[in-house]
Amino acid sequence: MATVKFDNASRTYPGNDKPSIDKLDVDIADGEFLVLVGPSGCGKSTALRMLAGLEEVNVGDIWIGDRNVTDLSPKDRDVAMVFQNYALYPHMSVADNMGFALKIAGINKSEIAKRVQDAAKILDLEEYLERKPKTLSGGQRQRVAMGRAIVRQPQVFLMDEPLSNLDAKLRVQTRTQIASLQRRLGVTMVYVTHDQIEAMTMGDRVAVLKDGILQQCDTPRGMYDHPENVFVAGFIGSPAMNLFDVPIVDGGVKFGSSTYPIERDFLTGEGKEVTLGVRPEDLSINEAGEGLPVTVDVVEELGADAYIYGSTTETAGDIKPIIVRVDGRTPPKKGAVVHLTPKKGEHVHLFNPESGLRIGG
Repeated sequence: MATVKFDNASRTYPGNDKPSIDKLDVDIADGEFLVLVGPSGCGKSTALRMLAGLEEVNVGDIWIGDRNVTDLSPKDRDVAMVFQNYALYPHMSVADNMGFALKIAGINKSEIAKRVQDAAKILDLEEYLERKPKTLSGGQRQRVAMGRAIVRQPQVFLMDEPLSNLDAKLRVQTRTQIASLQRRLGVTMVYVTHDQIEAMTMGDRVAVLKDGILQQCDTPRGMYDHPENVFVAGFIGSPAMNLFDVPIVDGGVKFGSSTYPIERDFLTGEGKEVTLGVRPEDLSINEAGEGLPVTVDVVEELGADAYIYGSTTETAGDIKPIIVRVDGRTPPKKGAVVHLTPKKGEHVHLFNPESGLRIGG
């Protein structure tokens, strides 16, 4: 296996002034599972295709191990890619699909058969080896595409939204299988998805992209607890973090009728307002009627927990949606007005409203 390095790599498509990937700088360790995530059009698939050699690198370099592969063709990079649409040959059996790249490479038949059999065993495909792709389910076809990559024994596995064609239940099941397979094989894997839940549950680290620019690269827990800017704070987490522009007052920041205490030195030089971020589980209902008044619009009961979706006009005069996690056995009623305050502790986040950057590191 091998390390991977994007060394300030950029890609600008012909006719575009703005790079689709702008100075991407990421080091991926040997055997690491890195997930590239972001909204549609953020450049994550372009970055993967740059690594595969399917897109030109206009500026910067890409390294696999100790080789600079920037100008190498895809076949010389020793990577294997699993595409969104599986790209299986319909007229070939599962075994022939899995072994086709080895056949083209001139590997002898007995070695091909052994590698295909080994991969089929890992992926639970042994009974399907003689079938054609059209007789398989979407999840089984996806595993065949993975098997085709495994038999090549590449240094790096690349996956471009491989689960997007599966239904929700199968997607959950298959993402667990992929993560388990990666750990069992100990391979370096770069995985692209637009689904932040997928990213958080699968990756050793997650790299968030926006408009071709890397916003943050960290462990899922590090990114959830310590987002570096407003975009990452709002994008990572389900339901999303609540973000409010609140005025700075003596002793902290104003949150409805209450003041959330923050040390003065922490807010020095920040102007009159800051953006306060607090996740749904870090808000609590204040029975004394202090804090931010919120009208409950929808109650989503999930058993032990419930989420209330409400709105408030107490922040900057606009109607602001807000999500709170509450006790599922005693949730407030639809139409009720509750008062919310952030829980004391380390899980309230402050950002500069102009730059969007985290305040206080």
